[in-house]
Amino acid sequence: MAILDLPLEGGCTCGGVRYRLSSKPLIVHCCHCRWCQRETGTAFALNAMIETDRVILLKGRPLLETIPSFSGKGQQVARCPDCLIALWSHYAGGGNTFAYVRVGTLDDPDRLPPDVHIFTMSKQPWVVLPEGVPTAETFYSRSAVWRPESLERRRIALEGHSKI
Repeated sequence: MAILDLPLEGGCTCGGVRYRLSSKPLIVHCCHCRWCQRETGTAFALNAMIETDRVILLKGRPLLETIPSFSGKGQQVARCPDCLIALWSHYAGGGNTFAYVRVGTLDDPDRLPPDVHIFTMSKQPWVVLPEGVPTAETFYSRSAVWRPESLERRRIALEGHSKI
């Protein structure tokens, strides 16, 4: 990951919802699965995974809706109630403990390049993956890809979530 000045801020198109990331993400996924292609209407989804309590609302309140997901368990999408831009999601596996922030909604999205490209078996053939960035045909082993500090933050977040 590139050197990161914090905090990072972002929001929807109309400005009705604004947020701040209070720390760097655990990891940034570039997902090339067909489900993400359909959902975004483009070649991939770029999501920054971060603990939900580190996504600070600055303005507005997103609308939370549940939509179908590849896993069959659904995902909860936080959208601006006015312009309906998707800002982040919560997937069934992590519940509300983790948010997958749409990197494109950041004011400066080029500050969060992908740490890993996933589901590359279904990537568009014209997408050229950069050298030096890990790739996985489907998913990956967290211990092989994540930074040790991210693994520890994940452990702490899941431990705290189980006590609630």
